[in-house]
Amino acid sequence: MDKSRRNFMLATGAFGLAAANRPALAAVPEDAQALVLAAEATVDAFTRRQDIEGFVAAVAQTRGVLVFPRIVKAGFVLAGAGGTGVLLVRDQRTNNEWRGPAFYNLSTASLGLQLGASWGDLIVLVNTQNALNALYNNPAALKFGGEASFAFWDKGMNAGASGTTDYLAYSTDKGAFFGLAIDGSVLSARQSLNDAYYGKPASPLTILFDPQVSNPAAQTLQASVKRLRANGLSEWAR
Repeated sequence: MDKSRRNFMLATGAFGLAAANRPALAAVPEDAQALVLAAEATVDAFTRRQDIEGFVAAVAQTRGVLVFPRIVKAGFVLAGAGGTGVLLVRDQRTNNEWRGPAFYNLSTASLGLQLGASWGDLIVLVNTQNALNALYNNPAALKFGGEASFAFWDKGMNAGASGTTDYLAYSTDKGAFFGLAIDGSVLSARQSLNDAYYGKPASPLTILFDPQVSNPAAQTLQASVKRLRANGLSEWAR
């Protein structure tokens, strides 16, 4: 990679990190829907992957799914990562339908002698009621690894073991480095996107629990997650 291209990547990554860590700006429904479509594509892509052992089976047991279509990481000595994603939660009344999405922002920073920029897709399974409660009780800022346990998936981790972790993350690698330490990252509601997508003030709690708060445009994303879980249930039944 030539120097100018590398500098461009670093600048782009740094801009993305700055955007992820500053207060949310006004959003429009088109911004939110674009993210929903990107999240749907990410879910479908992960569904087709053959290199992540136990992922589909693990989704069968999960209570919620956080999908970040693109996490940008960039740094020179001070490294950081950030991105915007969506949360869907399995409806406890039907046990099969999915509610959401609620929009969230993820940001992290760490000291280290690192140079480069990268991006990757990230899916975090919300496996336990403890994990959901941590999300509900900390809409402004939830720190991964604080109230609930967090782990990155690793080869050899089976579906049963993965289900004991409150939050379990799966990622793709699309650049010079993406080994970011999500443990310790801060997750916060992206209120401007929530309000824009639902056309009225909408907190994550109302989005995920109030049937009156919905958007028909989310049905294809919900269907993708439902289909992924159905595939996981089939794996458990074998």
